[in-house]
Amino acid sequence: MREKRLLERLRDLERRPDRRSSGSLGEEVSSILRHVGLILNTRQGSASIAPDFGIPDFTDLATSFSPDSIPEIEAALRLVISKYEPRLDEVKVSFDPRPDDHSVITFKLEGRINPGETNFPVIFETLLTADGCLSVREQTR
Repeated sequence: MREKRLLERLRDLERRPDRRSSGSLGEEVSSILRHVGLILNTRQGSASIAPDFGIPDFTDLATSFSPDSIPEIEAALRLVISKYEPRLDEVKVSFDPRPDDHSVITFKLEGRINPGETNFPVIFETLLTADGCLSVREQTR
């Protein structure tokens, strides 16, 4: 059950105590996606157990975006994901410009999941909206 976070595993065992086998790679990707979304929508300083959990407030960057802020956002996303999502290795974050949609700032998040012997690449898309919220979804290949 490594593919899920502790609270997800406990919740599953409570619902179905007879099921103790491990899940699929798809479940692990979904769990990582949910957790990355949680990390990226938590503002630094709001989690008392880890003051650096989450991201800085990007509200100002989203409304007055300039190309100079791209490296700062990429570094912040890469750092927090690398630190707080241990199932994801080799994290890379890169700006993914969308000339047809100026209402969002999009980043591509690439990494590798290492479940056992398999080294599986994943690509997520992160969208920063004008209100400072980030959404994360798996990018279709």
